[in-house]
Amino acid sequence: MKPVPHATSLRRAPVQRRSAERLTRILDACADLLDEAGYDALSTRAVALRAGVPIGSVYRFFGNKRAMADALAERNLERYTERVTRRLAEAEGERGWRAAMDAVLDEYLDMKRTAPGFSLVDFGNQIPVGARYAEPNHRVADRLSDLLSAYIDREPDEDLRRMFLVAVETADTLVHLAFRTDPAGDERIIAEARTLLRAYLERALD
Repeated sequence: MKPVPHATSLRRAPVQRRSAERLTRILDACADLLDEAGYDALSTRAVALRAGVPIGSVYRFFGNKRAMADALAERNLERYTERVTRRLAEAEGERGWRAAMDAVLDEYLDMKRTAPGFSLVDFGNQIPVGARYAEPNHRVADRLSDLLSAYIDREPDEDLRRMFLVAVETADTLVHLAFRTDPAGDERIIAEARTLLRAYLERALD
């Protein structure tokens, strides 16, 4: 069982392994219940019951369900970053921004299809979690700029961050359209999104 990273929405960060594992169970339960009942029906009591922990354990980490969903979104971003990093490391001989873009999009699509709770929360876009100024797509774009800058041999400067922000916003909109059209993700719309992203990025990265 992998402990979650420190999340800014936590009332108190776990120190001991037992506490970290309890937090992981709470977030896993939150993700499962989001899939089963949706955000409106989510409650801290239901999460405590599903996780098999006292309700006080939930309130030790979170003041309300919004903070809990926000922490789940932050964990999703950490796991997404790990998946993209691993995918790029395994792609021997495939360097360059096109391979990086495929890894970024493919791993997001896979999490969209398989990760519990991800279809509602992803990185914080779908429900009103956290403060409005902490825009999830800005966090994703900054994370990708730092992660991919060395891979594509570019400095993670303001221009690169702005370019990744536009790409992330575009991909986010089109992927959500694909999953509204087809619960499994309309492959034709996804293909159009991939074509559009390649055309946009090649201007600056080729």
